[in-house]
Amino acid sequence: MKEIVLITGANGLVAQELSKKIEKEYTVRFLTRKKKNSSDFEWNIKEGTIDETAFENISHVIHLAGANISEKRWTDERKKELISSRVDSANLILKTLQKKNIRLKSFISASGINYYGTQTTEKIFTENDDPGNDFLSEVVVLWEKAADNFKEQNLAERVVKIRTAVVLSEKEGALKKMLPTIKMGIGSPLGSGKQYMPWIHIKDICSIYEFALKNSELDGAFNGTAPEHTTNKNLTKTIAEVLKKPLFMPNVPSFVLELLFGELSVAVLEGSRASSEKIKKAGFQFEFPELKSALKDLLNKD
Repeated sequence: MKEIVLITGANGLVAQELSKKIEKEYTVRFLTRKKKNSSDFEWNIKEGTIDETAFENISHVIHLAGANISEKRWTDERKKELISSRVDSANLILKTLQKKNIRLKSFISASGINYYGTQTTEKIFTENDDPGNDFLSEVVVLWEKAADNFKEQNLAERVVKIRTAVVLSEKEGALKKMLPTIKMGIGSPLGSGKQYMPWIHIKDICSIYEFALKNSELDGAFNGTAPEHTTNKNLTKTIAEVLKKPLFMPNVPSFVLELLFGELSVAVLEGSRASSEKIKKAGFQFEFPELKSALKDLLNKD
């Protein structure tokens, strides 16, 4: 009998790719706003409604739901939405487990590498470091507290939080947005270009979730970031190299990005390095530890 895994954030890239990885060994269900398949179960976070049949005989929850940080300007309303989509969604699951008297084997939650704050320094952050003091770190702290509640309320044997870096995929996200201008030979680093950009290949982040699911001794926070550090400038340059394209344009000035994106611009103009040593010491092996090989794989270049 396969164990049942309930995944939130069903329409996201990680959820889709992860479900393909684990579906042979687990029965996968999704919580989604609109049911499309028999494995889908509807919920509405704002209204606090959820299809409780999704929880029948489940062993694990992988909580990937969360509004896209960089999709819209950070108005006060958007900030509330960014927090609610992560925290209120977790709380709705928690209340449902309490109501149905279910104790999970594991609650595995997405989290953000921005836990440490968006600051470009020489420090390489580990899971033992304190959180930062900006908006993004505030979001992640609240997100992780909502996850920790499952263990504190005795609703999960363990809670694993994956502090996820920028996920590189040709299908969506940062890489997809960068490709068109670089392909035209007009790609540019952003701001100084010296800001660090923690990254991870889509296959590796999905493998980390699978690793967390299968290894019952894993508990607590883990940085989901590749071992090789890079800056925004180096990432732009390496993409161009892999595509064999020139980079003619000067850096996009910081003030332009600040005008375009407001407070959100900090997400692309600043960035920290984070260590992947903890997950490696737990036994995880990266398929793509180096940026160039990751990009070659994603862009189908030998």
